[in-house]
Amino acid sequence: MPQFENPSDEQLKQLFETTKTIALVGASPKPERPSNGVLKFLLNQGYKVIPVNPGQAGSEIHGQTVVAQLSDISEPVDMVDIFRNSEDAAGVVDEAIKIGAKTVWMQLGVINPDAAAKAIEHGMTAVMNRCPAIEIPRLTGVSAEH
Repeated sequence: MPQFENPSDEQLKQLFETTKTIALVGASPKPERPSNGVLKFLLNQGYKVIPVNPGQAGSEIHGQTVVAQLSDISEPVDMVDIFRNSEDAAGVVDEAIKIGAKTVWMQLGVINPDAAAKAIEHGMTAVMNRCPAIEIPRLTGVSAEH
């Protein structure tokens, strides 16, 4: 059942358990950027994370090869984690729909109800204004160290 913005803790736990591959849009090679730390955290949790950033395509972040856009990913993506501004999230959601992702996750401060509603209309789960590197430790007790 797709969710919008405020899934329950139980729904989040299930989401994290069923997610294996995450495309992280807006991935930065700069260690001080939140996307960099979250990418490292998710890798340390055992997820396959594919960094997406057109300006960094072909390079590596935390040992993962960066792709330019979601359509460059040749395997199924469970979650698209969006580190872009709220306005840009709509285009990312459109791309996520095209590649058949199951979930769009808009990071802290990324709020686009129309984009979330569109994802839900396409059978996806949508989460807004939250961070998996905060939610996973909160729900599982693992360390939040990135």
